[in-house]
Amino acid sequence: MAEITRRRTGEFLRELFKILMATTEGMRASEALQILASRFKLTPYEADNYDSGSRRFEKIVRFATVDCVKAGWLVKDKGIWSITDEGRAAYAELTDPESFYKRACKLYAEWKAAQPDAETSTATGISLANSVEDVENTAKAVSVTFEESEEQAWAEISQYMRAMNPYDFQDLVADLLRAMSYHVTWVSPPGKDGGLDVLAWPDALGTRLPRIKVQVKRQQQSVSVDGLRSFMALLGDDDIGLFVCTGGFTKDAETEARTQEKRRVRLIGLEKLFDLWDAHYDKLTDQARRRLPLRSIKFLAPGG
Repeated sequence: MAEITRRRTGEFLRELFKILMATTEGMRASEALQILASRFKLTPYEADNYDSGSRRFEKIVRFATVDCVKAGWLVKDKGIWSITDEGRAAYAELTDPESFYKRACKLYAEWKAAQPDAETSTATGISLANSVEDVENTAKAVSVTFEESEEQAWAEISQYMRAMNPYDFQDLVADLLRAMSYHVTWVSPPGKDGGLDVLAWPDALGTRLPRIKVQVKRQQQSVSVDGLRSFMALLGDDDIGLFVCTGGFTKDAETEARTQEKRRVRLIGLEKLFDLWDAHYDKLTDQARRRLPLRSIKFLAPGG
């Protein structure tokens, strides 16, 4: 990337941080990059496409964000980028774009030096400055490739889950509970369910507490605090409530669940549900796996 200066990269990064800091829960990487590109007049080099069809601009920014992640300024989770408190402090302190990016690179180098495999030997030739730079650039390129693949995979998985038939989605939750060693005694049939979709117990006879009461909603909008309270009204003193919703939960609902003293309730959004499905995949029946089939792909581990 010889035709892109550190100052120019720093300008991209600071504007990216400005975009991300305007959100409370982060932003999808593809959306953030699209907004970022609209705020600059790209040079022919930046706007050029690789043979793969991807634009160089996005690669430049993604490559630079690897330093920001290792600096502790930026968090990436399933394609959602968000700025940490340390990142906000760095943005406020380092107003010069070049200094901003240089600090991120410095912190990346410190992180890299602290890794167990950081020591190099002159006998291997890796200690040469240009060789070290080549190794680090390769590691960052691997990290970017892995990141893009992970984002694409999650986009497809989340879209698939959101499009599932509501009753198939309900059965998926019941299958997950069985894989987690709970005994599901009832799954709501089509029609009105009175607010409950699944009942489960720690034991096969249903004699051990707590009883698990589950409400499942496959919808785009977030569950409000009123919706959560309606569900909690169905919980007894010895019940634990699980509220599963693909649209997530409002901040007020999350606070309500977290501060409850009498009604124990756990909120499970789409990402948490998938993480649990993935973690217990080996314990699912073949029939259950067909509801959301997964296959692992091996990547070179991103060390940069």
